[in-house]
Amino acid sequence: MIIGKPSDIRSSEITPRSVYLRRREFIGKSLIASAGVSLSAVTVASEQLKSLDYRKADFKNKEGFYTNEALAPYKDIKRFNNFYEFGSDKGDPEKHAQNLTVDPWSLTVEGEVEKPGVYHLEDILKPVNIEERIYRLRCVEAWSMVIPWQGFPLADLIERFQPSSKAKYIQFETLHRPEEMPGQRARTSTIDWPYVEGLRMDEAMNPLSLIAVGLYGKELPKQNGAPLRLVIPWKYGFKSIKSIVKIRFLEKMPMTTWVSLAASEYGFYANVNPQVNHPRWSQGSERRLPSNFFSPNRIPTKPFNGYAEQVSHLYAGMDLKKYY
Repeated sequence: MIIGKPSDIRSSEITPRSVYLRRREFIGKSLIASAGVSLSAVTVASEQLKSLDYRKADFKNKEGFYTNEALAPYKDIKRFNNFYEFGSDKGDPEKHAQNLTVDPWSLTVEGEVEKPGVYHLEDILKPVNIEERIYRLRCVEAWSMVIPWQGFPLADLIERFQPSSKAKYIQFETLHRPEEMPGQRARTSTIDWPYVEGLRMDEAMNPLSLIAVGLYGKELPKQNGAPLRLVIPWKYGFKSIKSIVKIRFLEKMPMTTWVSLAASEYGFYANVNPQVNHPRWSQGSERRLPSNFFSPNRIPTKPFNGYAEQVSHLYAGMDLKKYY
């Protein structure tokens, strides 16, 4: 994987957390309207998004849904990305994603479920309650951010499809559209498109697992995975697959893109683990963005990215060095 160098960001550019938190009351009243105006232009009809009930959260009473660590600047979240469908450089997604068509959008559901089919985005979003989660995002490349996402629990979506007792795993698939995604048609690419990722069913049903549709109270930028992306905060960022178009419910562990490319470096579980180094660098610490040469902002990495209390029970008895 490519290790990028972050842009230098002045402290004056960072939205103070206190200012952002005061915006929540405004967001609570306006996100529906904002979604109706902004999201509908690129995703769904405004009348259906207006029906969404933005749930203001008392984060301190919701374990793991909130951190008071400094938020990454919105501009940094948008311009510093891994989204190889648009190129391998950190700035390529912002540069090329604006050409992506995300309206209309649909999600194909197949496999071990009672309700397979093709679901239009407006039908997926119509019954959901949008929540805000402030999560840490830890990249396998040893950099990290803190991001305020808006979305809904993955478990809520799964339950609507009524998986059978045979469904032990879930595989997710990203959009494959080479005419709009230059990284997919690059001759130097070694990825067998489309990009796929997977979770065990109990991981997917964990309350922390989120389907994100926005960040910072705005519609999800295309370079960040619009209109639907996964956010699994205790795993390395490549597990949080972007621009999802297909979900398969499977009895056996699915193959995933990075396991097929380099199984010795990127395992299926990909839980953040400072005790298990990448073959080419340490995972014991991380560079928290924003940072620069003079202020590297290096911090220790926590097991499960700081979410051990909420998820460690999922791996009881497992050798996490073997099942990395």
